[in-house]
Amino acid sequence: MSDANKLSGLQLRSLISTEGQLELSLARVDVPEPGPDQVVVKVEATPINPSDLGLLTGPADLSKATSTGSGDDVKVTAPVSAAALPFLATRLGESLPVGNEGAGTVIKAGSSDAAQALKGKLVSMVGGSMYAQYRLLNARDCQPLPAGTTAAEGASWFVNPLTALGMTETMKREGHKALVHTAAASNLGQMLVKICNEDGIGLVNIVRSAEQAKLLKGIGAKHVVDSSTATFNDDLVQALVETGATIAFDAIGGGKLASQILTAMEIAINKTATTYNRYGSSVHKQVYVYGSLSTGPVELSRNYGMAWGVGGWLLTPFLQKIGRPDQLRLRERVVNSLKTTFASHYTRTISLPEALDLQNLTAYAKRATGEKFLINPNKA
Repeated sequence: MSDANKLSGLQLRSLISTEGQLELSLARVDVPEPGPDQVVVKVEATPINPSDLGLLTGPADLSKATSTGSGDDVKVTAPVSAAALPFLATRLGESLPVGNEGAGTVIKAGSSDAAQALKGKLVSMVGGSMYAQYRLLNARDCQPLPAGTTAAEGASWFVNPLTALGMTETMKREGHKALVHTAAASNLGQMLVKICNEDGIGLVNIVRSAEQAKLLKGIGAKHVVDSSTATFNDDLVQALVETGATIAFDAIGGGKLASQILTAMEIAINKTATTYNRYGSSVHKQVYVYGSLSTGPVELSRNYGMAWGVGGWLLTPFLQKIGRPDQLRLRERVVNSLKTTFASHYTRTISLPEALDLQNLTAYAKRATGEKFLINPNKA
């Protein structure tokens, strides 16, 4: 192909310098011709998830962010504290593409049957580097979307839906019968409510306001407890008694909430105990931290016996653990219910340059409930 016909497109990049400065910019990159098992997708929708912000902005202080240039030449800079730099050693000085998932139309396909079968189709995709106008990737990382589905509807098909399904799968595999979810009014949390209702799984939703509680009850949540109320601990224990939940997935991370959940689980278990055990109940209680809405330390006050665990949970290792057949089973469930159980709702759709507008950046970096942004990299 001649240089004149070579495909190129904008790509959003994030760099943290060794001096401790975040730099966000747009780079124009050439798109290689697809190999036999590859396709080129014109990206039409890609969401800004909390998991994307970890790479996009890192620990930078966005209250001190400044912007220069405009349009395709816009650049945002913000300081990163010296204390954070040792934890970022492997990315310092590296200009990294961002965006975990997205959807778009396959405009070029390699020679293999799998690649050719996708040509011209609207697909959802996963594999990173989605905040770009074009994405070259393996055909197996694409999921054809059903007729009548839009790119916006298919863009958030992977991270939130499979995380929610991963929670119920983990619950079953580890021998629990019901679960607890924090920051439960999130987009992901709403999906989890629908999944648990469909599958008959007991779910305790922990929220932070009466408005969030009303939202979840409005979509069918049976057990919702508000951590901002004076009766929170008693309400949580009662919900745990009614559901028998002994595993929790915590999006908050820092603070005392994980410990409060473990304590409430122990109290709930002991309400039906017939004998005293000085080491606490023998029922294992588990909290998995899967998010970092609070980046402070996890504070544990150990008054829940010895049968407990606190650990991290991440989608990618979970999917690797369950293997390809079960991955495909979960993916099919998501794609078949994109307009219902796994529907995502967005506050705004923005272009790549608009993603680096300081006002937009500040808004989506808050990770506020009900404030979800979608990028259309090819938006005019």
